[in-house]
This record gives sequence, structure tokens and C-alpha cells, in this order.
Amino acid sequence: MDFNNLKLFRKKFGLTQEQIAERLGVSRQAVAKWERGDSLPDIDNIIALADMYEVTIDSLVRNMTTIGDTTDEKKHMFGVTKVNDKGQITLPKKCRDVFDIKTGDALLLLGDEERGLALVKIDEIIDK
Repeated sequence: MDFNNLKLFRKKFGLTQEQIAERLGVSRQAVAKWERGDSLPDIDNIIALADMYEVTIDSLVRNMTTIGDTTDEKKHMFGVTKVNDKGQITLPKKCRDVFDIKTGDALLLLGDEERGLALVKIDEIIDK
């Protein structure tokens, strides 16, 4: 079982390993081991973590790259990408293939503070 989402959710909520450990009544080292995959939390701690992060246990314990299976073939989850120190992201190859995104294509970045970010491929840029 891959628990690499533990660190992602912890950081999303702006919490430290110490804060998580205190809330769960475990050591900071235990939380660090869970995040590294050196050990696994017991079921009670998994439930507590899912409740704390307001996600399902499934979302908490599955690798983000495997959650994308859906019966709607027009919806996709391509996995996780990280922002580099210049604020850039790399779109996974499958994403670029599905949406036919090529080098030099323009993407419109939209944002909603409650719902998140979205990228929209635009075929033509209108010059001002």
C-alpha cells in the first residue's frame, strides 16, 4: 500500500508532522515513517487522518495516479505534478496526448479560490 498522499494532504492543510502526531497521539517519528513508507498507520489512525483531511480513506491511501479510473471515458485524472522553483509544472505525457497539447500551444489558466485551478487549451491567441 502506498501512502505518499499523507505528506500532500498534510502540506495542503499547512500542518507539521508534530501537529499531526499530537492530534493522533503518536510520535512525530511515526508520522515521518508513514510519509516515507517505512511503516503504515493502523486502521484507527487511517480513519482519523481521513477525517482530519476531510477525504475518503480511499483517497488517502491510494496512489493519486491510480485513482483516475472512471466509467466516464471523457473524465481523467492524470496524476500528480509538482511546481518547480520557477513556478512551472510539467503536464504528464498521457495528458498531453489526450488533449493534443504540443510545444508552443497556449493554455489559459483559470482560478477559483474555492474550486481550484483549471487549464484550458486555446487554439488561437488574439493579439491586442
